[in-house]
Amino acid sequence: MAGRLAGKVAIITGSTSGIGRRTAEVFAQEGACVLVSGRREERGEQVAADIRAAGGEALFLKNDVTEPDDLQALVRFAVDTWGRLDILMNNAWSGKSDSVTELSLEDWQHALDVSLTATFLACKYAIPEMIKAGGGSIINISSIHGLLARTHNAPYSTVKAGLLHLTRQMAVEYGAHNIRVNAICPGGTILPENEEQYSAALEAHPEQRAIEARLYPLLGRPAYAIEIARAALFLASDDAGYITGNTLVLDGGMTLKVQDTLAWEIMQATEGRQ
Repeated sequence: MAGRLAGKVAIITGSTSGIGRRTAEVFAQEGACVLVSGRREERGEQVAADIRAAGGEALFLKNDVTEPDDLQALVRFAVDTWGRLDILMNNAWSGKSDSVTELSLEDWQHALDVSLTATFLACKYAIPEMIKAGGGSIINISSIHGLLARTHNAPYSTVKAGLLHLTRQMAVEYGAHNIRVNAICPGGTILPENEEQYSAALEAHPEQRAIEARLYPLLGRPAYAIEIARAALFLASDDAGYITGNTLVLDGGMTLKVQDTLAWEIMQATEGRQ
């Protein structure tokens, strides 16, 4: 299958739904062999089957990113199946968010394990295979919450911020091996499984559209997952061959506004003022 990723092999963690699913579809459309992974076996098998039905190449491997052996098996499966590894996208996340005083140690540790530690381990196992292949691209999905704080969000914001520096660290350490490491920070994102609900909510609450118009300078709405996936495609492709250690913010300009001005604009929109 010809395309921008023809001949490349990609692993995407947390790709049974959401941004990961859309990225798996886009990567396969562009010619990559894609290993879909996650804990939900039925859903993951369906994502891989849908990709194959559309003419792409994909397989699913059930895994738990909090288990080091599972991450090592993920890399080994991709290499054994397709002979190489070129792209790793660390996307998995699950966890509870709360303030430091309200959060349990177990919930804090789970957030670290499923995102920051899992990314460390996936890269630890993937990078040697990328070196053998002559280089590669690692894409870490962070968040605007890794750049800006939010109340009751201590673990999520912390691990997403940690991913940004881990990205820079690995970019410095492995650039000599032609391994590029970049991060994406999405803002509000409409996931594939929520698109119909989003449209229905706007119909039921038209004032929400006015608020979003103030929040997002670009197009007046959150991103769709496909837009995040296309940015990941760019970073994975040879078009980004001299880009590493970067943080790509995809929030439609939301974080560009001074916060007191933004709060005033939202109040105006809520009250129906122009």
